[in-house]
Amino acid sequence: MFMLIFEQLVKMFFIMLLAVFCFKIKLVNQEGNSTLSNLLLLVVNPCVVLASFQIEYDPALVTGLLLSFLAAAITHIAAIIISSLFIRKGSSPDYGIERFNAVYSNCGFIGIPLIRSVLGDTGVFYLTAYIVIFNLFSWTHGVLLMEKKYSAKNLKQGLLSPMFVCSIIAVILFFLRFRIPSLILDPINYISDMNTPLAMMIAGFSVAQADLKALCRKTRLYYASAARLIIVPILVIPVLAVLPLPRTVALTTLIAAACPASATGTMMAIRYKQNYTYSSEIFAMTTVLSVITLPMVVLVAENFL
Repeated sequence: MFMLIFEQLVKMFFIMLLAVFCFKIKLVNQEGNSTLSNLLLLVVNPCVVLASFQIEYDPALVTGLLLSFLAAAITHIAAIIISSLFIRKGSSPDYGIERFNAVYSNCGFIGIPLIRSVLGDTGVFYLTAYIVIFNLFSWTHGVLLMEKKYSAKNLKQGLLSPMFVCSIIAVILFFLRFRIPSLILDPINYISDMNTPLAMMIAGFSVAQADLKALCRKTRLYYASAARLIIVPILVIPVLAVLPLPRTVALTTLIAAACPASATGTMMAIRYKQNYTYSSEIFAMTTVLSVITLPMVVLVAENFL
């Protein structure tokens, strides 16, 4: 599993490097990056979820899906507790941003292509539960971190997000055993195939805008990155180990929890007028370092899960 994940991350990393090059030579600008991000978030990722649920109904899959929801909820709660303990309120003026990025991973952009390549459509099927919980928590607890207050309006926006709505629709179709006609499903599958290259290109465009040399001199960034890439996923391993989870569910949840910082963190920081530059720096650094840390976390986890 270690080598499989490492090889896939290296392949994805090369796509990211190509994107960095394209951005540096101005083949793509920030406006193009925003357009592609919206395309991935609003079209491609929902298609991936829909396609993943178009499989034969199996009681074992239903059990695994329910356990995936449980594992995802417990993992997020554990991450919130861990981040609160390791990132103290007075330790940094941007502690809210650091906590957000420590808790919420890039389970969609990075998680979907990675898990799809390693665990197949079954893994993406279970990952959907993690993404649903991610949306619920990020638009409630996450907004609290950014805005310092709760708003039912923000929760409503999260519940109406394309990924959340599409996930619910996909689950309903699965339980109804409704198969989308091939005339429609085939185009959905074609669009789904865009997910991996498009996700890594977008990550590359974001990394290209960061001054990596300057980032390497910011010691606080290393701590924030370690919280997201090492501390949270390593401490989540024993939590998953004590739960009665099938191996595929446990590994899917762990990989999702060990992904780099979520792009949502920067979007939220912009929305709520926080230090979005710092959030984008955490995103860039964790995205690059995850090529090393993610396989190592999975290697440790394989002895327990």
